[in-house]
Amino acid sequence: MKKFLHINASTVDEAVSILRQYDGSAKIIAGGTDLLGQIKNRVHPVMPEVLVNIKTILNLEYIKEDEEGLKIGALTKPRDIASNPIVKRKYTALAQAAHAVASPHIRGMGTIGGNLCQDSRCWYYRASKNYFPCLRKRDAKKGAVCYAVAGDHRYHSIFGAVNRCLAVNPSDTAPALVALNAKMKTTKRIVEAGDFFDVGPERTTVLETDEILTEIQAPLPKIETESIFVKYSLRKVIDFPIVNCAIALTREKGLVKESRICLNAVYNLPYRPEKAEKCLTNQPIDESVADEVSQKAMEDAKPLRDNRYVVPIAKWLIKRALLSCK
Repeated sequence: MKKFLHINASTVDEAVSILRQYDGSAKIIAGGTDLLGQIKNRVHPVMPEVLVNIKTILNLEYIKEDEEGLKIGALTKPRDIASNPIVKRKYTALAQAAHAVASPHIRGMGTIGGNLCQDSRCWYYRASKNYFPCLRKRDAKKGAVCYAVAGDHRYHSIFGAVNRCLAVNPSDTAPALVALNAKMKTTKRIVEAGDFFDVGPERTTVLETDEILTEIQAPLPKIETESIFVKYSLRKVIDFPIVNCAIALTREKGLVKESRICLNAVYNLPYRPEKAEKCLTNQPIDESVADEVSQKAMEDAKPLRDNRYVVPIAKWLIKRALLSCK
């Protein structure tokens, strides 16, 4: 493993100051379940010189609710989110998503901030010793390609590329927060959950090199609102999703008045099938409506040779989630 300087930050301001001082050669570390593996395997051509430990910062691990809604500190463990009675009752999709993150050990070690900000899991991007210098690497040369296009793309995007990249967003908590209309608070701004994610060299979020995610905020759900999260993976624990899906519904007299559907692991960014949401408006939830909505959600899919199987799985998850709200 490459040697690096490890600094324990005592405040958020101190952590930001260190990031600015090292200007792109420093990285934030909390649970370390993603970053340490990258350093050990020398995934990137240039590894960080400094790791800024934010676990030593007080008051970044909490779950609380006020008149505006739910607030979760970025260092909060998925295990604690999954078991919190307020989250389970009012923000059900998030509790279910947090429970689906990786393994019990990782849920007790990682953080929700890390789950949201984790790097791409594409096996070409993550290959040891930078074996495939793909176009998402900082040293990408002119003419760099996405190796998944002609290679093994079983777990890549079924909705096309973003900036020529077919890698997918791997987060379980991201679609739940998008469905719940949450916001991300950083050291610089507050961003809608749906706008928080990005595609660029060695980045999956809009966070700048001197910016830190500090809090997740979800508004109080309206009366008669319920939410659900479902996931399909090869193994029930540890595995990243083949597809996951979160849905939040508000009904009035049995009819859907508002809906937010979000799929993940099917595109570079958490994916909202807005055509499907419109199709659901003013409808009851029954078998035929669930079928129609799931079909509509996949109308814009553009699967490749080896990931066509993902389309029926995504349809099935949407239908299953909807009928669970019946």
